[in-house]
Amino acid sequence: MPEFVPFSPDTFMGGPSTIFQPKVSNRFVMTVAGVPAFLIKKVTRPSVTFGEIVLDHVNTKRKLQGKMDWNDISMTLYDPITPSGAEAVMEWVRLGYQSATGFAGYAVNYKKNVVIDGLDPAGNICEKWEIHGAFPLSTEMGEYDWANDQPLEITLTLKYDWALLESFGA
Repeated sequence: MPEFVPFSPDTFMGGPSTIFQPKVSNRFVMTVAGVPAFLIKKVTRPSVTFGEIVLDHVNTKRKLQGKMDWNDISMTLYDPITPSGAEAVMEWVRLGYQSATGFAGYAVNYKKNVVIDGLDPAGNICEKWEIHGAFPLSTEMGEYDWANDQPLEITLTLKYDWALLESFGA
């Protein structure tokens, strides 16, 4: 168990020898083969959920951590006229299933490795998420609406096998 350290001005916010600089949500670049990076408006970072193993013993229960499952990632894209975000998404979808022919694709073709680079204020990469085996679980292509003049957006839900975080802090 870590040792308790009482509050003191020397340790607050990292102390005088550390400059506290938070990461901010608008500083990122996501790389997906076939999707121009500037179309990607937002993306959730990878997260996990653990299963639970319950061991019954006389009048009590002991609990252990079960299998880990990587949670889905949500990704939102702009859909400009050129290059078409809808076309980029549908090209990825068609790698897994061709609706015109009914052919299903091989995982080696539709699963992609995706990278999310978090950036510092100077634009340097401060963290890198490598997401392995990502594929579209669902797509929402947005809606036309005569009462709305906002850009069309596309939302994808991605499944993936696993992710790796690499940090580049000082």
